[in-house]
Amino acid sequence: MKLENELEEFALAMFDRSIENLSDKECYVMLLNFVKKQLAKAEPVKGKKKLYYISAEFLIGKLLSNNLINLKIYHEVKDILEKNGKSLSEIEDIELEPSLGNGGLGRLAACFLDSITTLDLYADGVGLNYHLGLFLQKFENKEQKEYPNPWMSEDSWLEKTDGQFEVPFKNLTLPSRMYEIMVSGYNGKTNKLKLFDLDTVDETILESGIGFDKKNIEKNLTLFLYPDDSDEDGRKLRIYQQYFLVSSAAQMIMQEMKEKNIDLHELHKYAVVQINDTHPSMVIPELIRLLMENGLDFEEAMHEVEQTCAYTNHTILAEALETWPYHYLEEIVPQLMPIIEKLDQVAKERSNNEATFIIDKNNNIHMASMDIHFSKSTNGVAAIHTDILKNEELHSFYELYPEKFNNKTNGITFRRWLFEANPELTKFLDERIGEGYKKDALELRKLLEYKDDLKTLDELRAIKHIKKRQLKTYLREKQNIEIDDHSIYDIQIKRLHEYKRQQMNALYIIDQYLRIKRGEYPTHPITCIFGAKAAPAYILAKDIIHVILTLAELIDQDEVVKQHLRVVMVENYNVTKAEKLIPAADISEQISLASKEASGTSNMKFMLNGAVTLGTDDGANVEIHDLVGDDNIYIFGAKADEVIDHYKNQDYHSYDLYRQNAHIQELVDFITSDKMMDLGNPELLQAVHDDLINKDWFMTLLDVEAYIEEKHKIMEAYEDRLAWSKKMLVNIAMAGYFSSDRTIEQYNEDIWKLEK
Repeated sequence: MKLENELEEFALAMFDRSIENLSDKECYVMLLNFVKKQLAKAEPVKGKKKLYYISAEFLIGKLLSNNLINLKIYHEVKDILEKNGKSLSEIEDIELEPSLGNGGLGRLAACFLDSITTLDLYADGVGLNYHLGLFLQKFENKEQKEYPNPWMSEDSWLEKTDGQFEVPFKNLTLPSRMYEIMVSGYNGKTNKLKLFDLDTVDETILESGIGFDKKNIEKNLTLFLYPDDSDEDGRKLRIYQQYFLVSSAAQMIMQEMKEKNIDLHELHKYAVVQINDTHPSMVIPELIRLLMENGLDFEEAMHEVEQTCAYTNHTILAEALETWPYHYLEEIVPQLMPIIEKLDQVAKERSNNEATFIIDKNNNIHMASMDIHFSKSTNGVAAIHTDILKNEELHSFYELYPEKFNNKTNGITFRRWLFEANPELTKFLDERIGEGYKKDALELRKLLEYKDDLKTLDELRAIKHIKKRQLKTYLREKQNIEIDDHSIYDIQIKRLHEYKRQQMNALYIIDQYLRIKRGEYPTHPITCIFGAKAAPAYILAKDIIHVILTLAELIDQDEVVKQHLRVVMVENYNVTKAEKLIPAADISEQISLASKEASGTSNMKFMLNGAVTLGTDDGANVEIHDLVGDDNIYIFGAKADEVIDHYKNQDYHSYDLYRQNAHIQELVDFITSDKMMDLGNPELLQAVHDDLINKDWFMTLLDVEAYIEEKHKIMEAYEDRLAWSKKMLVNIAMAGYFSSDRTIEQYNEDIWKLEK
């Protein structure tokens, strides 16, 4: 039956009306159910050995378009809807974005599930079913305010199952409930994302904003991703969450192995567990505990788990390499403590270096140490990141286990970030280089043949302008903000963290503002766009948001300055908004302090959509630089080894730079100038000003002048429209390396060894 007839019959069966007579909401519900039916009929991926990809986050974004693309019916459905007077994009707006992740870690996990399925690898994603997400961000009085972000509705991709497991804590046992979301691959096959929840979770316990009783575990366990850990109850709640996840996952693995009649002495031949960052680390002692319950002795269980588990390190930041006080775990999961103590003994037999201990002299438990000792692989996520792990942060472990360390440079689901986010560019690529790149992203390099073709370059610029106009319309409709689509769109979108240095971008804006006030106008108008959430307990990050929003208002009130410079902060930044922002960007801001950004993935999405990177030699920027060459990227700032030396020698003092450099002093002092204090909250502005002078842990003032200088260069380069178009083209052509298909192929070849 033709798809058009199928959809028409589906509409009649559901609503007793034809498609043209459905509301957009009814159309969405009809398409949701139709697609779910198609996915249920699709062939599931199977294999002898199964991957369990365990992650605290899966930032999967809206799924309707993604599934239509993977089922190869996106364009046909779009045309059918248009024939009936409907707009697929307007229908997609109705879908709520699943609140299951926050930043790059969660988006990466979502990309991986797509590529794993596309490459016909047998796997489940395993996570938690957060009811209210991280939080819904609103700006009030130029400050971030947090609200619940509910996303589950009656019409949802989420399917409740009968799967339940009893999760034992010291003072209570909680029955976990398994939910499933089908994951489609570009091959038309399916895997599953399995999310565990608690039936007793109660959204009505919220007080104001996102406050709730953190001790009421039965009602709060899966309310929020990363609950506020600024107090002891919040930190303990995170342990409850993490054990709830890994115990459910481990029990599910055991159940599946038994159903397949697998000898648990050979678990590693049939299962591989990828631990995505340290949040799921307790899966190691939990699997050992369950294997011992099933007849293995400790040595056998430990050996089996070490061959089954693998660990991905996403950061060198100490705060993200989780460490828990011994007594917390003893209070919450006492059944794990004898196992963790034995693992610590084994670790200390393998090395007497304190840096490799699981339980340190202060009785703190180091989760990353446990992961490295008792898994078969430890990988970083970009070449420079892995080198830093080997040579600096995890050097003692690298000396102990050189064979375990390997690099897996991150990748993105390029199909989503082209087909869905930028259909205009997709059509352009189809016409120029054929459609082979949709399966093999390296075929994007064929575009280089057109590097000197004026018609191609003109068309590329025209597509970029279409995307800029679309973003302009979107911001007007969603935030009542008016921007100039002929200005340079300079975009920084990522988690708000000091090491990502949104505060340095703010100092550039101040520099531009002061230049314009002196009559030094930029050749081209500039629109600086931010998107970022700050963790609720991360006060300085929230203060930086306040600085940016105060600057935005100051400029908006100045009739002269706003003709040349605008500042926009997109509210509640998420995947949906990224899909609008990234294709419209001219400049991709990747300005983290060198050595601190493990990889980054927005840099890859921007590159794929023809933005030019302005950044430090950090994370995947290093590999982007290698691929596109010096002429097609703008790099500035201290190198990673310089930064590492500063930390080692403790010889970086921001106050000296502030005191000795009049330009830096002018920029920093503007934050607490009368103009800013009149518009903003003096206390918050003063906090950012004082931190830059007295602490500046991520060395903003070290790089700010080099950043401003390089930013002037990239703005000047934009004026040569032909040369800029070539930079765009080269970036698109070389972006294929950053396909998550390539990353997953490497994971499988080196670590997982799943059969296709």
